[in-house]
Amino acid sequence: MDLGEEAVPDLPRGVQRLVAHLSLAHRPARAAVAGQLWPDVPEDQAHGSLRSALWRLHKAAPGVVDMTGGALRLARNVRVDVRETARWAQRVLDPRGDLPEVVPGEVELRGELLPGWYDDWVLLERERLRQLRLHAMESLADRLARLGRYGEAVQAAHNAVQVEPLRETAHRTLVRIHLAEGNLVEAIRAYESFREVLAAEMGVSPSARMEALLAGMRRPPRGSIVVALRRDRPATATATATATAARSR
Repeated sequence: MDLGEEAVPDLPRGVQRLVAHLSLAHRPARAAVAGQLWPDVPEDQAHGSLRSALWRLHKAAPGVVDMTGGALRLARNVRVDVRETARWAQRVLDPRGDLPEVVPGEVELRGELLPGWYDDWVLLERERLRQLRLHAMESLADRLARLGRYGEAVQAAHNAVQVEPLRETAHRTLVRIHLAEGNLVEAIRAYESFREVLAAEMGVSPSARMEALLAGMRRPPRGSIVVALRRDRPATATATATATAARSR
């Protein structure tokens, strides 16, 4: 949470949870906040804990919470990085809009939301944000490739791969970009890397959609004999060498 010029002191755990919940929620009612943050206590006690947390927060950082109309929300001047990342992702996923000029930093793109927190509302929002960011990075990579900005496209695809190494759509995006740029060897290398990781971790093979990207393009299997064509040799000599090699196997 960023209040611009104002420094926010360390807050008690209950107050931190309140601020985190309001950062992720959209103007929830007081009763809903109390129930989410203190689900294992009677309702009256939960409301008392909420009042105490609000008082402590107001004392530490006056004006952070807007309590108008029985609902709670962070003040408009409070900057929340998660919200900014979500807005960026939604812009990238909108095919009608222009690509944002600024890309969030590494922490915003790859970092885990509230690590070490295991409340149900945190787990749900963590997974929602993870999926949103992954889809946005894949979409960004595809859109950059269509614009011919292959270097940036590769980086965006790699970001998605690094966040979730077993996500096939991220690897397919990377392979497509290499092929679009004309880098067949890089595409094959990316495919083989994913195939090996998937086999080691899950014991399965890439899907038919991944295989179709490189259909007819991959190198021959190990043990095959490839006879190089040389310009200083007639075609008949090459054909003879190929036939001889085939009989000798």
